Amino acid sequence: MEQMTLFDDREKTAPLASRLRPERLEQFVGQEHLLGPGKMLRRLIEEDQISSMIFWGPPGVGKTTLAGIIAARTKADFINFSAVTSGIKEIKEVMQRAESSRCMGIRTVLFVDEIHRFNKAQQDAFLPFVEKGSIILIGATTENPSFEVNAALLSRCRVFVLKALEEDDLVRLLQNALESPSGFQNSHVKMTDRQLRAIAAFANGDARTALNTLEMAVLNGQISAEGITVTDEGLEQCISRRSLLYDKTGEEHYNLISALHKSMRNSDPDAAIYWMCRMLEGGENPLYIARRLVRFASEDVGMADSQALQVAVAAYQACHFLGMPECDVHLTHAVTYLAMAPKSNALYVACEECKKDVKEKRAEPVPLWLRNAPTDLMKNLHYGAGYQYAHDTAEKLTNMQCLPDSLAGREYYRPTGQGQEARIKERLREIKDWKEEHSN
Repeated sequence: MEQMTLFDDREKTAPLASRLRPERLEQFVGQEHLLGPGKMLRRLIEEDQISSMIFWGPPGVGKTTLAGIIAARTKADFINFSAVTSGIKEIKEVMQRAESSRCMGIRTVLFVDEIHRFNKAQQDAFLPFVEKGSIILIGATTENPSFEVNAALLSRCRVFVLKALEEDDLVRLLQNALESPSGFQNSHVKMTDRQLRAIAAFANGDARTALNTLEMAVLNGQISAEGITVTDEGLEQCISRRSLLYDKTGEEHYNLISALHKSMRNSDPDAAIYWMCRMLEGGENPLYIARRLVRFASEDVGMADSQALQVAVAAYQACHFLGMPECDVHLTHAVTYLAMAPKSNALYVACEECKKDVKEKRAEPVPLWLRNAPTDLMKNLHYGAGYQYAHDTAEKLTNMQCLPDSLAGREYYRPTGQGQEARIKERLREIKDWKEEHSN
């Protein structure tokens, strides 16, 4: 009996993801919001009415594949251009070719992969040719084009947002790989639906990762006369640790910290712990997370539970002492406490309103009665005259005005009825009632 091998067909030694790359819209998986029946991008492609556009989305969702499908359908020359290996010289050469084609009535579609890697000067080199129609530019980027693509160039392109693939889409893709002649049809691979879904979950919306993982699992499967069986043990070795997409200086960084803040603000400890762990797993500095918790303690909890600030500061100190991985439980402690604490943004509102007044209104002089008079000259100028010492009264209160005249009566701090702040609210009401009663 001849031993089975995956390499009997030498034409199939290319990576699985390359062998299965779709060539027609009908084969494309996912992005129904753009390519479903009647959707804008699908109509533009089918009617050959494409204009310059940017495909923005995470890796492995079909940006390059979609550009290739457009190339196959459009009545234009297609040039695949990489921002990684090309500079100004190469751009100018391609633009000259496109201009020559335009003079002969031939359109040129220029696909630029990873367009965010081009600097401003390189991006500017495309602009005049896009404006006069020498090229139809299709750029692909994993970064937010608002930050990474020049405003002038971006204004001349339609931006289409490609989403991470759903788990069901990835399972369908994996099943097709097992059944396709370009995939593993002739290898008779045996896999359970649970195993396929495990790969789909591991891939985290990335079709390339899903197919590469499947290929690795099959290559490490058990070969027999009946075919190849992928075991749970072999699959676990392929997906033992997820490589999370996380850029500590890019948009995802801000998306995750925003999700953490808003989950705590919404008193959802489970979601808050999840987003915090996502950040740690992606390599975020635990001290950064701890600093954000300190801010949150005063901005979103404040006087409703002043203990929250102490917990957050203690978590920061614990992270500083221990570092990762031990400090993760301290962050979980603080995140859970803050999520469950009563919420009040009264301090934040007071601070923001006061900053606005300080910035926009005239800088009033300090009233004389609030000034110290350490010298005779200051006393002769009436510094301190009329000052009322609160400790001289039984109530420890006076009706002395402490704000400048232009802001007299202005309220910045308006306590809520949440947590401990309810008692503070009642105390403040009593103080104001007393001052109003003794105003004369």
